[in-house]
Amino acid sequence: MTTADAHPKDRLLATASRLFYAEGIHAVGVERLVSEAAVTRATFYRHYPTKDDLVAAYLAETSRQIRAAVDAARAGKPPREALAAALAVVGDATCGEDFRGCQFLNAAAEYPDPAHQVRQVIDDHRRWFFEVLRTEAAALGHPEPNHAARVLVLLRDGALHGGELDDAETVRATLRRAVEEFFPA
Repeated sequence: MTTADAHPKDRLLATASRLFYAEGIHAVGVERLVSEAAVTRATFYRHYPTKDDLVAAYLAETSRQIRAAVDAARAGKPPREALAAALAVVGDATCGEDFRGCQFLNAAAEYPDPAHQVRQVIDDHRRWFFEVLRTEAAALGHPEPNHAARVLVLLRDGALHGGELDDAETVRATLRRAVEEFFPA
């Protein structure tokens, strides 16, 4: 099925995902979204009562995709390898020629209010990733798994921003080395 054949709600989400990531959320208006998704304003508002509802859906779908990739990368691996695999997903994300940083960090810059629904989706994703890292750090016997996870989340944030400036292999190698240094065999 082509994008044009997709359900209008799916077309809106696909269009929003492409435009929000490439140009920024606030830079893209509802008129542009409905035009490029080939839907009416009424259809837009039937599926997403506000633009912020669409932004939240875009980030929730992005989170779902990342969770699936991280879960698949970790599956069946011992903790140290699972931790490295989770961070490798981050490193791999920096490889695309259209890479423009982390969708969640980009959105957080546009939505500074921590009580906003968009920030709630961002915070949920960050809590999930923190928990993935904390679980693996605890399984490795790290004396402070919460601290280790916080450090690795910050490293992830830096990798996703640095990935716009450094080459992808440098980002990958740095993440691998961090796991090796933080969790020696």
